[in-house]
Amino acid sequence: MKTVEIRKLSVEELTKESVKLRDEIMTLKSQIKLGQLTNVRLVKMKRKDLARVLTVLSDELAKETE
Repeated sequence: MKTVEIRKLSVEELTKESVKLRDEIMTLKSQIKLGQLTNVRLVKMKRKDLARVLTVLSDELAKETE
């Protein structure tokens, strides 16, 4: 996901997206351990997406408290 797309989401959607990404990361890690997945770069990409979502979410929450 690009940052522009993430900024268009509401706070509720951002929290749902962060939960979804955390679940995907867990699933990918278990698949790597079981040998079902060989492309370990997917985990790195999902972690970066999660970081982007959490950054935008914290920005939005800071705006609401001001």
